[in-house]
Amino acid sequence: MELRTYTSSSTPILYLKGRFDAHEVAPVREWIKTHIEADQVQLCINLAEVNFVDSSALSVLVQGLKHCREKGGDLVLCCLPQVVRVIFELTRLDKAFRIFVTEEEALQA
Repeated sequence: MELRTYTSSSTPILYLKGRFDAHEVAPVREWIKTHIEADQVQLCINLAEVNFVDSSALSVLVQGLKHCREKGGDLVLCCLPQVVRVIFELTRLDKAFRIFVTEEEALQA
């Protein structure tokens, strides 16, 4: 999996590409943890080019969401491809996360 980070409108953004599975969760977990420890609790993860998500990846996202919200922030997702969106819908995590069609919409929220 390829990871790219950048900041837009003072919001840290993590861009993922490829398979987001058990073998790839550690850097995402670390990215979330680093930002939360720095009191940057408004985070955005762009999943535009993710082609697979497994339960361990979902778990890392849910934990990140929980920690952000505990500190008064949020972890939002954007640009989910259909194959990933279906996984969120089947697990009903689309009800827990704020999911946006574009990165711009996510940043405005």
